[in-house]
Amino acid sequence: MATTRDILIIGGGHNGLVTAAYLAKAGMKPLVLESRLALGGAARTEELAPGFRCPTLAHAGGPFEPKIIADLGLAKHGVEWITPAVRAFAPDPDGKGFCLYDDAERTATELSKLSTKDAAGYREFRTAFERIGKVLGPILRTTPPSIDKPSAADALAFLKVGKNFRGLGKRDAYRLLRWGPMAVADLVSEFFETDLLRATVAARGIYGSFAGPWSAGTALPLLLQAALDGQAVAPAQTVRGGLGALSDAIASAAKSFGAEVRTGAPVAGILVKENRAVGVVLESGEEIHAKAVVSNADPKRTFLELVDPGDLDPDFAGKISNFRTAGVTAKVNYALSGLPDFSFSVPSSSSVSSVAASGGHPHLAGRIHIGPGIDYLEKAFDASKYGEFSTEPYLDCTIPTVSDPSLAPAGSHVMSVTMQFAPYKLKAGDWAAHAEALGDTVSSHLSTYAPNFASLVVNRQVLTPADLESSYGLTGGHVLHGETTIDQFLTFRPLLGWSQYRTPIDALYLCGAGTHPGGGVTGLPGANASREILKDRKKLNR
Repeated sequence: MATTRDILIIGGGHNGLVTAAYLAKAGMKPLVLESRLALGGAARTEELAPGFRCPTLAHAGGPFEPKIIADLGLAKHGVEWITPAVRAFAPDPDGKGFCLYDDAERTATELSKLSTKDAAGYREFRTAFERIGKVLGPILRTTPPSIDKPSAADALAFLKVGKNFRGLGKRDAYRLLRWGPMAVADLVSEFFETDLLRATVAARGIYGSFAGPWSAGTALPLLLQAALDGQAVAPAQTVRGGLGALSDAIASAAKSFGAEVRTGAPVAGILVKENRAVGVVLESGEEIHAKAVVSNADPKRTFLELVDPGDLDPDFAGKISNFRTAGVTAKVNYALSGLPDFSFSVPSSSSVSSVAASGGHPHLAGRIHIGPGIDYLEKAFDASKYGEFSTEPYLDCTIPTVSDPSLAPAGSHVMSVTMQFAPYKLKAGDWAAHAEALGDTVSSHLSTYAPNFASLVVNRQVLTPADLESSYGLTGGHVLHGETTIDQFLTFRPLLGWSQYRTPIDALYLCGAGTHPGGGVTGLPGANASREILKDRKKLNR
């Protein structure tokens, strides 16, 4: 027997939960349906071995949008933020390295021990991205304008952006226009001469994407990162208890406003009647009817798997099938009996060098970048072009237990490693046959930088692109729900004409990372989507 609800949300990832919380706070009664037994999707912390809890997929925030934190009162629901002073630590195989900090002057001082040119270049780089980020920031928090019928609100919002753009001055305005379509390798070469520094900064441009640093348009993610918090280098922000604690807190806030959440409730299909979404059917056969349906699944999964093909215009279906979701990311998580020895040295005047030498580890509190140069990153990408995973991969790592010891037994640690490049489609064999080889490659590579690493491993979890699709619902294993490129950004995300969270099916909405402004743990797609749904509230109640 079918039941009837106010509004259904497919998927209990953080964006789906943010959408539910805002809708519930506004007086609606959303029901969140999550296929897994735990909420959070990619923002989840799970037990890797007895007593060891590790971020399963995402291991740092984007950072998470401050306004959402305030609006939903997440502090009251147990969220305690951890923001290390170090954004990224970049060792090289020769035992040298450096840290990039939240503090620009501290970073420049450290870089001056390596290169006076790089120190000056970093100051200019950081200042330029801070200014540009302030102009771009409102765009991430605004619904993309309608191309066919722009509203007065659309015009006003982008007139404000235009005014801010003019305020940049000629130099930074020109930079913004030029950098967007640029290869990130070219961008970083304008500021830095040290190859490791170039690679560390450029890595943000290729994170999660089928692209190398010489690919056109890879500078765009650096601009988007700056729009979030003024810096082109990704932060290491997380939550005490792991990002899963953030998802739990959003769910708690949503419930406090009146939302309902069901886990272990996989949706088999979206019910459509006369071009209107009227509910869903679960894999159990249960039907749940509603005034509207919101999908936190990626666009391809939503339209090509959950919607009956007969309910879609063939032209729209064809365009969605061409939305690029070929993932190149694998995840390897470790339970460790001790701390890996990522010791490094810079000239003796560096305070970080003396801390590291004396046994401290503040340099390990942020992200650890493994990828010593631009051409190294490009070569790692090359392997994926030919259906092979890289044997010399780019790794983005965190050791969350440095800042949050509660995640492992005393003296022990967990380590979260994002590995690129690992193509969704292999040239030979399948991922079931190659998963352990990929894990061995990552372990071996980490041992090059931390010689004691192999002796510390208590347990290891390998998640291939195939696992990301089958276990976490990420089509193609793409952690961002789709490439973040100029042709899949803003008014083009997911498709031109359908970037305002609405879809060709009435009362069916999208709220996941496949919508503007894209992936990462920010909560912005969910917040933006909820605003548009509430605009349609009267229409939905008819």
